Amino acid sequence: MKRITTLAGIALASALTLSSCGGQQNRAAAGSGADESSCDAGTGSVSIATGNSTGVYYVVGGGLAKVINAETDLQATSAETGASVQNIQQLVEGDYDIAFSLADTAADAVNGAGDFDGPQDVSTLGRIYNNYTQVVVQADSGIDSVEDFKGKRISTGSPESGTEVIANRMIEVAGLKTSDVKAQRLDLTKTVDGMKDGSLDGFVWSGGLPTPAVTDLFTSMGEDVKFVDVTPLLPKLQEISPVYEEASIPGDTYGLGEDIPTFRVPNLLMVRNDAPDNLTCALTTLMLEKKADLVQVHPAAEEISVENAAKTDPVPLHPGSERALENLG
Repeated sequence: MKRITTLAGIALASALTLSSCGGQQNRAAAGSGADESSCDAGTGSVSIATGNSTGVYYVVGGGLAKVINAETDLQATSAETGASVQNIQQLVEGDYDIAFSLADTAADAVNGAGDFDGPQDVSTLGRIYNNYTQVVVQADSGIDSVEDFKGKRISTGSPESGTEVIANRMIEVAGLKTSDVKAQRLDLTKTVDGMKDGSLDGFVWSGGLPTPAVTDLFTSMGEDVKFVDVTPLLPKLQEISPVYEEASIPGDTYGLGEDIPTFRVPNLLMVRNDAPDNLTCALTTLMLEKKADLVQVHPAAEEISVENAAKTDPVPLHPGSERALENLG
């Protein structure tokens, strides 16, 4: 059932997704025509930056666009992107109104760290579901830890993605230099293709559960691929960012029969600080009240809740979102 649901979600997202190069051009400003002190979404267009087409951001983003179109007077579209870092950069530039991001990348953005030259004027609608770090390698690659990445062909994710941030941090805390690894900056589709044809020894991926492309890989290759336990690196990663949390991937997620120890990172929906309060209040309310619709698109959305939505430190909630959570609390 999970696979059927996920495939249906991909089809839905594909129908809703536009090219990512359209941006704000020729679009009416979102949230227009309503009192900012209200929770009325107003009118205008809303664009959502998601992630790779075979990842969960893309599926849930398409579902969110559909909910916005059905429940408000806004016109919403979603777009495939490289994910977190790129999403926030283009959000700040005005190309998108909402952006999916991993919490560690979002924290870097508000603090002016990592890939960001200075603090970015962004905040969040709230915490949604978690991304799980998924490190998968060829079973015969000789890789049993991140330390074994040395000299290996490893996909570290799309350029300027949250996955790439995590991959590089794991390589660093494992005592390796990035030059020690034959890093391939590939999106998830090309990554899975590389695993299937043997041109890759392994990959790092940060995504919701289940990730459709990872499901496809284990269905196709079975015991020829395996997960790597990365939890020994967690204490050092938490020194870099406190958002990393110990977790496990349930064994039935990919039909493996046993849980996989790993760490997770919360996902946030980011907006610019100048987004109208009425718009962010309406969007946060909609995300929480229409959770069931998002779960139909992808089971990862089951983690969305009023209780978790405010757990975004060190990334601030947008004032309109704070009001929405107070109303729902």
